[in-house]
This record gives sequence, structure tokens and C-alpha cells, in this order.
Amino acid sequence: MNKKFTAQGVLLTLGGGTLWGFSGTCGQFLMQTKGLTSNWLVPIRLLTAGFLLLLLCYLKEGPKIFNVWKQDRAGILVFGIFGMSMCQYTYFSAISASNAGTATVLQYIGPVIILVYLSLRRRKLPTPTELTAIILAMLGTFFLATHGNPGAMALSEKALFWGLLSAIALAVYTVQPGPLLEKYGSGVVTAWGMLIGGIMLCVVFRPWTIPVQVDGSVFAGMTAVIVLGTVVAFSFYMEGIRQVGPKKGSLYASVEPVSATVFSVVWMQTAFGWMDFIGFLCIISTIFLLAIDRKPECV
Repeated sequence: MNKKFTAQGVLLTLGGGTLWGFSGTCGQFLMQTKGLTSNWLVPIRLLTAGFLLLLLCYLKEGPKIFNVWKQDRAGILVFGIFGMSMCQYTYFSAISASNAGTATVLQYIGPVIILVYLSLRRRKLPTPTELTAIILAMLGTFFLATHGNPGAMALSEKALFWGLLSAIALAVYTVQPGPLLEKYGSGVVTAWGMLIGGIMLCVVFRPWTIPVQVDGSVFAGMTAVIVLGTVVAFSFYMEGIRQVGPKKGSLYASVEPVSATVFSVVWMQTAFGWMDFIGFLCIISTIFLLAIDRKPECV
């Protein structure tokens, strides 16, 4: 692999992570200024994006995309219902209760939750590096939630609840579909997961009964969330992973919380204090620590 090809892969994975962060800020805009709720936004996003990704997979792989229904029907249903839908719903609910930057950073506690789960399952103590990551994740959450004052909450209880729940959902979303990813690839599994999750959330929340005033900015925001933040971002990320490998690619894509924070500050005028940035730094640093020692693979 030549240097030019590697550089292209780096740019693609960085682009995918940046677009994911931009998508979160678009969600913040839609929910906090246009009155949309996660009960409407997430089902529509998953349903539409799932269909578009599945169409792309079909154009690339043909009828093979339906093999998962012949051999692993239960697994893909569990992933769509309990993995994909919960990961997306809790994430956008956290954005609604706080902002894109904070919600994205809190979700990145997910890999630390995975390593705790794996340590308990294997009955093996964390390595010193892993233990440092756990402590940093806890400190980061503490600084975000209290700004260093245990007697007062700087982050609303609702935002903290949805943020931590999104981290747990991300852990489930990452670990559960492992065998499916090996057999069918991340594109097919993610597309079906989104479509199934979207259908399930449509049944639960019935978004067609929720009044939404769709104007130009709402249409543009939803297009950005669905097309740029899902289809294009995922395509960039997967091609980047192919070129630079999953370990480096996942590190480059961790630009997502940084981009979400920058877009939130510049576009939405979200104010962060220095304690917030300390919390961000603590949590984001766990990504690099886990990459050094043992980083769980993400979709």
C-alpha cells in the first residue's frame, strides 16, 4: 500500500467521523430549535437510512444480502431491535437533553464498558492501561456531571441518564453482532439493523401521528442526518477502514466527539466551561489508551 493510498484512507476515516459529529449537531438543531423529538427523528432516520444503505449493498452484492434471513434471522432481529435502535434512540435523546458534543463524548464511554464486561466475563483483572482508562472515564463523567462539585449537578439528570444509557447501548451494539459481522460484513448487518430498528421504533412511537412542521431547514437538517451523517459517513468510514485497517481507522474516526463539540460551539453557540473540556479530554483519551492495550472492535 503506497503512501498516497494510505493518506486517502486516513482522509476518508476522518471524513466519516467528522460527518458523524456533524450529524449529531444537525440533530441538536432539529430538536432544540425546530421542535422535533427523538420519537420522530430517530425512526424516520433509521428507516430511511436503512433502506438507502440496503439498496447500496444490493447494488454491490446482489441477492446475497438476504442470506442473513436464511441463517441468522434471530441474531439480526436482536441486533436491530436491541442494538441499533436503542443505540440511536438513546444517543439522540441525550443530544435533546444536552448538546451534540456532550452526548457524543458520553457515548464514547461505551468501549470502557465493553472492557469491564470482558474482564468480568473472563474473570481477568484489567491491565494497568485498561484500569487507567476506566478511572479516566469515571473522572470524565464526574467532571461533566458536576464540574468538580459533588454537591451540585452541572449536567441535568435527564442528560446524564440518556448519555450513560447510550454508552451502554453502544456497548451492546458493538459486542452483540460480532458473529454476524464476520459472516455477512458490516455493510449488510448495519443496513438491516437500521431498517429493522426503524420499523420497530415506528411501531412503538408512530411518528406519523406526531405533528411536525416540515420547512426548508427541517428538510435540509433531516437530509444531512440521513444522507451525510449516515450513508456518506458510513461509506467513507468503511472505505477508509479497508485502506488503513480497522485499528487505525477506528482511531481516526474518533474525531467524531471533537467535531460534534466544534460544530455545537460554532453553529449552535453551545457554551462549554473548562471543566467540560477536562471531562471531554479524560473520556476521549480512553480511546487511545484502549488502542494501545486492547481495543474492542466497533461496527
